[in-house]
Amino acid sequence: MLEVRYYTFEEALSEKGYIIYTNVGTSMLPLLRQRRDIIEIHKKDPTTRCKRYDVVLYKRGNKYILHRILKVRTNDYVISGDHNIWREYGITDAQILGVMTRVIRDGKSIDVSTNRLYKLYVHLWCDFYHVRVAILYLKRLAYAALRKVKRLLKPAVPKDGGEEADE
Repeated sequence: MLEVRYYTFEEALSEKGYIIYTNVGTSMLPLLRQRRDIIEIHKKDPTTRCKRYDVVLYKRGNKYILHRILKVRTNDYVISGDHNIWREYGITDAQILGVMTRVIRDGKSIDVSTNRLYKLYVHLWCDFYHVRVAILYLKRLAYAALRKVKRLLKPAVPKDGGEEADE
């Protein structure tokens, strides 16, 4: 009989040293497309600190989160998703489980330590953080306005669910 075993990320990283999976969520757009791109995460070496721009898998409470380090501080990190307009403070080395080393998009492997286009994306998207926040904020405002216009243009449905009677 086939036996299925489910692993936590911690167990898989401890046993194999790496995990390969697809992400769920949109916080790392445009880099990672939900359930489409494949990512490889390697276990974090407990004796070294992560670097600025590393994409790390960390655990906050019982949630696993994959975001990018924007700033390395003495005792912790400032982290944000590429598609987020806020930063998260106080993430420690003890919370970080692994570091992303590769993305597979549309069958093409992107090594994050050597790929020049990836590095260009990271610098443009992170070094101009305030421009990114403005772009994402304006995008959200535009989507909200579009939803409101669609709602206003949508034909009204009678309360009883049927067609209105002619008098």
